[in-house]
Amino acid sequence: MTPSRADSRRRTGVAERFVAPARLASNLQVVLVDLIELHLQGKQAHWNVVGKNFRDLHLQLDELVDIAREASDTIAERLRALQASPDGRSDTVTATTSLPAFPAGEQNTATVVDLITDRIAAATATMRTVHDDVDADDPSSADLLHAIIDDLEKYAWMISAENHSA
Repeated sequence: MTPSRADSRRRTGVAERFVAPARLASNLQVVLVDLIELHLQGKQAHWNVVGKNFRDLHLQLDELVDIAREASDTIAERLRALQASPDGRSDTVTATTSLPAFPAGEQNTATVVDLITDRIAAATATMRTVHDDVDADDPSSADLLHAIIDDLEKYAWMISAENHSA
């Protein structure tokens, strides 16, 4: 900060608001669309899963949907706090998500486990890809990414355990 700006702030007593640079807003936007898509795909899986251990996976998928929905809200609200506009419209999500499409129709539990853990991995990969730039622009936003990655990777482990045997 130049001395003249610092002097001006001291005289007026008004702190400048942090406004997200374009790169930060863009990086948080790509995270947002992947989280929205993850919660939509989680719900699609929830409605169409069939087979062994159906009920357990059905309930876990609803928990994942809640995590992804809350995380998307956190990122969207962070964008607003940074004076940027989040875009969660369906056409934007469809056009920009990095998650592969979820297949239509009924899916057996083992397939859903693999499909969902792959989608969680895709969403967290997006967060890891943008992380360093986000951290350079705004460490507070990077802290949000850390928490979301932790939650999603824990859930991926819990859901993927369904297909593992000792």
